[in-house]
Amino acid sequence: MGLTKQYLRYAPSGIFNVIASPDCNSTHVTLNGVSGRYIAVGACEHVIIWDMRLGEKAQVIPGENVVVSQIAASPTGNHMAVGYVDGNINVFELLNNDIVCVFAGHKSAITCLQYDEMGHRIVSGSKDTEVILWDVVSETGIARFSGHKGVVTSALFINGKNCIVSSSKDTFIKFWDIETKHCFKTLGGHQMEVWSAVLLKEERYLVTGSMDQQLRVWKLNWNDKIKDEDKLVQQLEIVKLEDTDSTEDSSMLQCHQVGTLIRGGRGRVVGLSTDPGQRVLACYGTDSLLELFSFCSDEEASARMNKRVKKQRKKLTKQKEAQTDEGPTEVSEILTLSDEVRRLSSVKLSAKLKSANVLMGTTGELRVGVTLATNTLELHSLDMSEGNEVKCLKQITMPGHQKEPRCVAISSDNLAVLTASADSIKLWNRTSQSCLRTIPVTCGRPTSACFAPGDRHALVGCSDGSLLLVDVAAACVLEQVPAHTTNCTSVGLTPDLRGCYSGGGDKTVKLWQFELIADPTGDSKAKVLSLLHIRTLELEESVTAVRVSQNNKFIAVALLDSTVKIFFIDTFKFYLSLYGHKLPVLSLDISYDSNIIATGSADRNVKIWGMDFGDCHKSIFAHNDSVTSLQFVPSTHHFFTASKDGKVKQWDADTYDNIITLNGHAGECVGLSVGAGGLHVATCGTDFGVRMFSRTEESLVLGDADETEEGLATGEQHAPVPGLPGLNMP
Repeated sequence: MGLTKQYLRYAPSGIFNVIASPDCNSTHVTLNGVSGRYIAVGACEHVIIWDMRLGEKAQVIPGENVVVSQIAASPTGNHMAVGYVDGNINVFELLNNDIVCVFAGHKSAITCLQYDEMGHRIVSGSKDTEVILWDVVSETGIARFSGHKGVVTSALFINGKNCIVSSSKDTFIKFWDIETKHCFKTLGGHQMEVWSAVLLKEERYLVTGSMDQQLRVWKLNWNDKIKDEDKLVQQLEIVKLEDTDSTEDSSMLQCHQVGTLIRGGRGRVVGLSTDPGQRVLACYGTDSLLELFSFCSDEEASARMNKRVKKQRKKLTKQKEAQTDEGPTEVSEILTLSDEVRRLSSVKLSAKLKSANVLMGTTGELRVGVTLATNTLELHSLDMSEGNEVKCLKQITMPGHQKEPRCVAISSDNLAVLTASADSIKLWNRTSQSCLRTIPVTCGRPTSACFAPGDRHALVGCSDGSLLLVDVAAACVLEQVPAHTTNCTSVGLTPDLRGCYSGGGDKTVKLWQFELIADPTGDSKAKVLSLLHIRTLELEESVTAVRVSQNNKFIAVALLDSTVKIFFIDTFKFYLSLYGHKLPVLSLDISYDSNIIATGSADRNVKIWGMDFGDCHKSIFAHNDSVTSLQFVPSTHHFFTASKDGKVKQWDADTYDNIITLNGHAGECVGLSVGAGGLHVATCGTDFGVRMFSRTEESLVLGDADETEEGLATGEQHAPVPGLPGLNMP
């Protein structure tokens, strides 16, 4: 038996740039007895608790490889329940981030989570259409409620009645009795999906949001005189759906619609939220408008009704004196929904809302925390007593891009990481993963980036064809060069470090030389870096990727016709043509010894070619989606690939083996950079995350890695709960 080739394992070393994931909710958290200051949000697989006074991370609850979909804080402030997209729920101790218990009962992503008023039980809803009740104290499941035919969108405790109410995309709202574990009432008043539901005013009102402009308000009347045996008989009766809303219903619950609240926002309802005291309702849709409603107390509602009656009587008296028959002839003294609810100030935000959470202070101050689609977290305040406009207390934007990062680069000393998105260019400290500099982008969306020699400057290619020369230390753009007429797809340094190259959609590759010139602004006597265009290579098709060999002899250009053409760099004389990909090559790289060239394409294949004759050594079906980035590890024949399937893989170009697969990104992985010596790998993706992987001293035997991969693929060795055997859930 021959010796097995060993490699060194790469392990995740951090994730940054994510302030708040748009696919997870947010919630107020009480830390160290302080409320209203801390907001917990999902950040990919982690949960971050932000200090909204300092704008810093107060605490990070770590996760493992699975994205967070829902979070809920216990009323006592001791625990945090975190639901994941794989259906598991972890309960963490906030004091030390320890896992108290793990609940594995759902088969799909968690869509809603809520604690009861004591913090002893949790109700969860999922995409698998089921609602499950969990006991946190005994760490077991109490009941599974099956009946919905669509995704469960809300699951709420009715604490005073020991019941649960749930809403679903199947248009129904169901009431479940925890004792008998059955549904005893179904509301069918919606024609389309119910996207959210909340209980208000001591659980007397149920507000639901659907696809239209109306929020339906239902009043819950409970029959407390009903006997236990009568309740059991009623739950066994078959009740027609059209009779469930009847006011003559003799069951334990009578539920009827008392009115609607008209929304000002457009599109469907995305979410409804209320404060723990159930006084204030926050509503948001698919736009950037946050609407607030206040449910008045009984005394306030009576006062509003008396004021309305007095006004109507005065108006009626004037009509009688004028002898006109227009309008009503008598005044209604019945409490209406307009008496119970008053509209508060709405908030127009800078981007689409993704979640909102409300907290009422003891002094009448209302605090609303919102997460936006632009990776932003904001805290707003409203004085309920004075009725002033909503003011923004804090906005957290610095620790992350507001648009998806499209490219990433690691400095030559492995100390800094550069990321670029459509809104800004950011410089990060790799060790602390904190943002050091932010440079606004005023031109097109960045598509490629690299550090210039010395790591003080960076080169960024943009979608409008411009090439930016950035001084990262001074956080400014020194020069915006109109390098190409359309998209500048590739930027890189020449091996002699005296210049750079760029490729664009205008069918040209341009070579540039660094030069020092006098400061054009005249602010300093020191010379500044600039670019001097020296030569242009014209081609027949648009350029998708460019790379220069380390011996400074060849330049490889990937074209839109799915071929790669190699030229002599000194004369631009044609040398080789590499054809075989079915779709355009999106990324390529040449090994350190200039013997091998690897190409990654949109056809999901990676091909390894020889530089001598242009022969294809191997074609590898590498990913399940387009290969977006490819780069060799310096001084080796190993290379990394990134793909739209979210995975990062390391390959051996000599044996054609897949060394390791690094999972992480929830969406597409669009950028990849390998640091000097191959010590660190940085990737960026559409989930806003910038992930770092570091090489460890742990040996990786290829056969062992294959067995682990096979076990995960078949599911035989996979346990949903760490430390417990695999369970086949019903």
